[in-house]
Amino acid sequence: MELNEMKSEIKYVNQSKYRKKVFEALEGYPRMPSEIAKKADIVPNHVSVTLKQLKKHDLVECMNPEMRKGRLYRLTEKGESVRDNME
Repeated sequence: MELNEMKSEIKYVNQSKYRKKVFEALEGYPRMPSEIAKKADIVPNHVSVTLKQLKKHDLVECMNPEMRKGRLYRLTEKGESVRDNME
């Protein structure tokens, strides 16, 4: 990923406290939205909206999209790269 794109994605994550909290909650290993909500201390419906936003930017991915319940989300390679370069 080029430097300008990296800066743009970091700025995008940092512009929203929810995006930032969800992003931080996914550090380490995959989590279900309920776990993300608990770890990030935000309500589950905000987690769902935020995950959709981050998915559009290819920063997170669902590991088991065929599941109706118990979906697991993790940072993509791009998301990990952004996380590693955040201040």
